[in-house]
Amino acid sequence: MSAPALVCRRAPGADVLITGAHVLDPRTGLDEPHDVLVREGDIAELGAPGTLTAPPGAEQVDGGGRHVFPSFVDPHVHLRVPGHEYKEDVDTGTRAAAAGGFGAVLTMPNTDPPIDAPPILGSLREAAERVARVPVGALAAVTLGQRGGELTEMAELRDAGAVGFTDDGRPVASANILRRALQYQRLCGGVLALHEEDPTLSGDGVMHEGAVSAVLGMAGIPSISESTMVQRDAAIAEYESGRIHIQHLSAVESVDAVAVAKERGVRISAEASPHHLTLTDEAVRSLDARFKMNPPLRTERDRRALIDGLRSGVIDCVATDHAPHAREEKEVPFEQAAMGTTGLETAFAALYTALVRPGVLPLAVVVERMTAAGALFDLPVPRIAPGEPANLVLLDLEATWEVGEAGYESRSQNNSFAGRTQRARVLMTVAAGTVAYRDRAFALSAA
Repeated sequence: MSAPALVCRRAPGADVLITGAHVLDPRTGLDEPHDVLVREGDIAELGAPGTLTAPPGAEQVDGGGRHVFPSFVDPHVHLRVPGHEYKEDVDTGTRAAAAGGFGAVLTMPNTDPPIDAPPILGSLREAAERVARVPVGALAAVTLGQRGGELTEMAELRDAGAVGFTDDGRPVASANILRRALQYQRLCGGVLALHEEDPTLSGDGVMHEGAVSAVLGMAGIPSISESTMVQRDAAIAEYESGRIHIQHLSAVESVDAVAVAKERGVRISAEASPHHLTLTDEAVRSLDARFKMNPPLRTERDRRALIDGLRSGVIDCVATDHAPHAREEKEVPFEQAAMGTTGLETAFAALYTALVRPGVLPLAVVVERMTAAGALFDLPVPRIAPGEPANLVLLDLEATWEVGEAGYESRSQNNSFAGRTQRARVLMTVAAGTVAYRDRAFALSAA
């Protein structure tokens, strides 16, 4: 790939001293209070609390009682560019990312037109170079128009900067097309990220097929519509020695299929989303369309399997599948509503509140999984160490806040955690060496 994988607007490197914060980075073994000095956008020094001095002109931030992590990386967002900017655009989407502590995101190609040719990819990257608050990478389509019939020019798209390939929003329904894409992958590189769904099984379903769908009288989407495709695609990837990444796992059978594939040595990775890790189809009883997404919220058994997979490493990373929609696309009867929920601004808080504070998952595991995606797509992984680019997030884990009460940085409001009280608030995000976000109240108190 000749073009840089990640692009964002250029800004001077930050000079910031964060004093006395608890620094946690599972990769470098840090888990104790430190001063952190960022100079010209790089991590210059780490020191015991109170030992570092801010250089002239540097911003000094009191980190006492707060935590610093590597900034998060999201391998699955929808910035809706080109064509659906009324839902989200590069500016609002990356503002939302920075507000959630993300230092890099990968955007999907199911746009209008789809990102299936270098000029379309180039226009998105140009927009990111102008306005993106955090670095943006793009996955291009596997097939022309995402119609499943003819492969894109994957090598040309890689040269133009595509990080990988996906028909997200749709599966690669043809086994032969997927096989040919994996053969092409050997020539050009790039991971194939797969939306796993057998449309002949999911049909017109609008929620998980189970007891709740039966009570509500709604068409269901069975878990086997996902898991059978995971099994098929793992087998094809094994045969072709290809690399695949399974998007938004939702079902226990799918977790089992990924585990079996990994045991066989298949080059497979997987992601799970905060809503699938913390919510179930019981939420759909409210008929609130913010709980309508694809894959759907499933049962408590499925949710626990996802948590176990995240803990064990069968599931490699967290991805929000941030899917913004206009109000009129969600404020309709549940069956008619668009699929998807936003998630960039709430991802860490949702996982911390539901899984870390009750002791279900260790904090270090959640931080590692929320920062791991870069490596899966051959991108730099944020690390807190001298000489590394500054990619940091400062949080107050004790802060409480109501989702949506103060509005959203995203253009859309279809967040499945809306109205819920969460713990842990992002105070500052440093991405690619620049301050990408400051909480409004915190900004006023910073020295």
